Amino acid sequence: MLRPDYLILWAVLGLVAPTWGRQAPARGDEPIKPVVLRADRVFDGTSTEAHPGWLVVIRGKEVAAVGPAAEVAVPEGSEVIDLPGTTLVPRLIDAHSHILLHDYSEAAWDDQVLKEPLALRVCRATNHLKLDLAAGFTTLRDLGTEGAGYADVGIKRAVEQGIVPGPRLLVATRAIVATKTYAPSAFAPEWDIPQGAEEADGDALRAVVRDQIGRGADVVKIYADNARGATFSESEIRLVVETARSQGRPVAAHASSAEGMRRSALAGVATIEHGNDGDAAIFRMMKERNVAWCPTLTVFESIARRSGSKAGTDPESARLRKARVAFRAALDSGVTIINGSDVGAFTHGELARELELMVDFGMTPSQSLLAATSVAAEAIGIGDRVGRIKPRFVADLVALEGDPTHDIHAVRKVRLVMKAGAVFRGQ
Repeated sequence: MLRPDYLILWAVLGLVAPTWGRQAPARGDEPIKPVVLRADRVFDGTSTEAHPGWLVVIRGKEVAAVGPAAEVAVPEGSEVIDLPGTTLVPRLIDAHSHILLHDYSEAAWDDQVLKEPLALRVCRATNHLKLDLAAGFTTLRDLGTEGAGYADVGIKRAVEQGIVPGPRLLVATRAIVATKTYAPSAFAPEWDIPQGAEEADGDALRAVVRDQIGRGADVVKIYADNARGATFSESEIRLVVETARSQGRPVAAHASSAEGMRRSALAGVATIEHGNDGDAAIFRMMKERNVAWCPTLTVFESIARRSGSKAGTDPESARLRKARVAFRAALDSGVTIINGSDVGAFTHGELARELELMVDFGMTPSQSLLAATSVAAEAIGIGDRVGRIKPRFVADLVALEGDPTHDIHAVRKVRLVMKAGAVFRGQ
């Protein structure tokens, strides 16, 4: 018998699925019918302002025109989609996700890695993609399969080929850890337990980086520290960065400790994940070296919630207080902050919570929107054609009820999701 929460899930997907992809591109010599989106306002990702009375014209998979209604020519024969009461924003990006994990309150991380069959995890991941896309997120950077090998590469291809609906994926495959520094752990020393990431050290890191890229990694993920402290040396991280960079791949570093963050920044990683021990000096160094920070506030809050604490309540957990202090220091330093929630550790479909927390921790609503659109796109290396609503950029847009530049909670009220010109969630 299905659990009640799965019955609800299938009911939701049944309502959403019929509208996915209903505006597929024309085939053959059939002309592409332009689409005009008419909302109350447009947040184009180029500034902190939302522009009232703007139109967006879509032709095929790209934005053809955007601007004031009086200045934008509506092509003859266009399909006009009216979206009263909404704000159009560019594609929403979550730069730290795990599609092959599900809420730790359902199953502990160790149990997911050691006891759940790969096929089960892949099937579950396809549902995660549907939920995250319906929430308005058309791009996920998936930072490690956590014991599921290279399954993210196959899932990415399934999305690209239209086999399953979902956000675009940038995948890291297995991720890389120093020997005996990850998990599952605490087993008898005579047993070798399968790890949630690939182990490597010293010069062997070069071969592992190349191997993961050869198997489909878009980004290389390393774990620069663990609960005991920093793991890789600065020279080891630099070797990873140089090897990945020569193949056109950025490096994302899990680093919570100040020393792990320092070594990662000095070695030249593109982004640092978590960073809850970051201080003013570390964030200034990151800013100087153009290293972006992905704070993953939601995962910290989800852990706190399980122990009865919530952000902004008294008493707030020590973990959340530390995250709040680090976030304030990062804001004051001017370091680039991008949106990434660590979804998978908590429920898929709830990615909007990260934007709400960034506002609660000190950002303006517009700053948090930029962190999830153009700023994130630039930081993860895809800003040349995504993250903004402008001509020749990919037509990934989300219509949100209300005005998220004034009330960030509007990010939860998704009216329409468009991915590459196709509507995946209808009005």
